[in-house]
Amino acid sequence: ALAGAVLVWSGACIAMKVARAVGHPVFMVFVRMAGSVILLSPFLCRMARSAPYAKGDWRIFALLVLSEPCLYFMFEAYALKNTTASQAGIITSLLPLLVGVGAFFILKERLPLSAWAGFFLAICGVVWLTLAGENTESAPNALLGNALEFCAMIMACSYTLCVRKLMRYPPFLISAAQALAGMVFFGLMLVVMGVPLPEEFPSPVPLLALGFLSIATIVAYGLYNIGVARLSAGQAAAWTNLIPALTLIMGILFLGDSLTLMQSLAILPILAGVALSLGKR
Repeated sequence: ALAGAVLVWSGACIAMKVARAVGHPVFMVFVRMAGSVILLSPFLCRMARSAPYAKGDWRIFALLVLSEPCLYFMFEAYALKNTTASQAGIITSLLPLLVGVGAFFILKERLPLSAWAGFFLAICGVVWLTLAGENTESAPNALLGNALEFCAMIMACSYTLCVRKLMRYPPFLISAAQALAGMVFFGLMLVVMGVPLPEEFPSPVPLLALGFLSIATIVAYGLYNIGVARLSAGQAAAWTNLIPALTLIMGILFLGDSLTLMQSLAILPILAGVALSLGKR
């Protein structure tokens, strides 16, 4: 389940870059969430009846959906508007370390000293990667974009920890709650921000990318929720280490992305930090 989730997420990072031609980032994410709700709507009642509600869980659900998709997609949409999908994918390698630290304090999961050292090393690599970024046509403001992607990872960490608290609910019911909350949140943002609707009908390729993103929202989150429910938060998040490599390969193959020499070197401490955080296992 986790292997499938990271594969879909890597493809979604590329699709987000392609789908930006549809219009404003907020409009793009709203359409993505709305598409997911439409796809899940025939199954909502059945899933809701299969899991009796426990008192107080609304607080955890509220934090979960606020973290991801609401704030997460807001940060990521603007991040991919300012940086390349490859650089954004590399920054996602910080997620396991962030989850490990959060699980140590909140879920009381053990975190060895090597994990703390790896966290510091990877942070240094991300700072290096960000500062070495060059503004190009596909990355007009790499510094801002990479910083926003880091904020998105903090939201992803919060989401993962919340899922661990809601393991008694069906994984795809949690995905449905995320899609519904995301549709409402970004629909309101469209009104509040006065986001203009696209003046022209988008070309088929961005529309296909949006369709893929709607499906990916359901599939990736559902599979990831299954994995988090069966492993520790740190173990599940460790699978996201695959995302940077997969996104980098897809970005080079499909988008023509490239990295500078200094950025290529900056990947080394990030990967070393992640490897160090995993210990002997």
